[in-house]
Amino acid sequence: MNIQIFGTKKCFDTKKAERYFKERKIKFQFIDLNEKALSKRELESVRISVGGVKELINEKSKLYESSNIKRIMNNSVKEEILLKNPLLLKTPIVRNGKQATVGYKPEVWQEWE
Repeated sequence: MNIQIFGTKKCFDTKKAERYFKERKIKFQFIDLNEKALSKRELESVRISVGGVKELINEKSKLYESSNIKRIMNNSVKEEILLKNPLLLKTPIVRNGKQATVGYKPEVWQEWE
C-alpha cells in the first residue's frame, strides 16, 4: 500500500484519517494543501476515481462563494480553479495508487488493507 493523505493540519477529518492509518500501523505520506497543491495528473486521477469534479468541491469552504465556482458549467475550468485554489477541495483526499477517496471513508480504506 502506498497511501497519500492530502489535507490541512486544521481539518478534523484529515486528522481522523491520519489516526486511522496510524492505529493500523500503515505508513502514509501527508501533503498539506496549504503548502503544496495536487498536480494536474494527481487531480485528474482523483477525479476519475471519485466520479467527477463535483465530488471534489467543498461547498462549505470560505472560498466557495468568492471563487464563483458554482456558476461555472465547464468541468475543465472548474479543475483549473481547483488547481489554483487547493483549499476549495474536500479533505481529506486519500490516495492508494490509482484508487482515491474524498472525505473520511474508513469503510473504503478497510478494503484496501
